Parts: sequence; C-alpha cells; structure tokens
Amino acid sequence: QVQLVESGGGWVQTGDSLTLSCTDSGGTLGASAMGWFRQAPGREREFVAGASWNGRRKEYTDSAKGRFTVSRESYKNTVYLQMNSLKPEDTAVYYCAAEAITVPVHLPTSSGQYDYWGQGTQVTVSA
Repeated sequence: QVQLVESGGGWVQTGDSLTLSCTDSGGTLGASAMGWFRQAPGREREFVAGASWNGRRKEYTDSAKGRFTVSRESYKNTVYLQMNSLKPEDTAVYYCAAEAITVPVHLPTSSGQYDYWGQGTQVTVSA
C-alpha cells in the first residue's frame, strides 16, 4: 500500500528557506512521477513542482522557478522540495503526490493525474 509521508513544514519569515521531503513509507510505489502541490485557504490546489521517476524531467510553476528546487534520488520514491526566498504568498498546505502509472519519464502537472496523496504539511511565511 502506497503511503506518502511529508515532513519539513513550519513557520518561517520572508526570505527564509525550508526543505520539504516526502517518501513512500509503504514501499510499494512503482516507477512513478512524484510532485508537490499546495493549497492556500480559499484557493484551489495548485501544482508547484514535480520530478519524473528517473529524475531527468522536472517541472515548476512559474512562481516557483528560480526559488524552488525539486529533487529525488534516481529511481527511488523520495522527493524533496528546497524552497528559498520564501514569500508570504507561499503560505499554504503543501502536499506530496504520486501517480500510479509507472513510466520513468512521465511527469504530469495536473492534480487529477495523481493517484496518491500525502496528508499535507503546513508552510507559513510571515511578512
């Protein structure tokens, strides 16, 4: 059974950094893409960044480019999100997600294409 577990959220000030991590504690996830989404109060869940199974493909939302870095150990089901220069508008619950399709280079950016979700970790950035 796939069980995604996130860690690393917290409360920081503008300009600070945080690193989120997510792993499949169930150990049954296949060769799947993993992504990070976030949801702020009153807003829809949005794609932040993701990496393919082999780590060769990475995608970022425009607001994350240049500040966030997604990484994963090649061919392993652990993904990280290094977030630098955090802003108050980054405040949200961050969710890790993984798809069931086992294609090493596949990398969806829509929440509907992901099949497994973590419980979420809160990131709060104060002004």
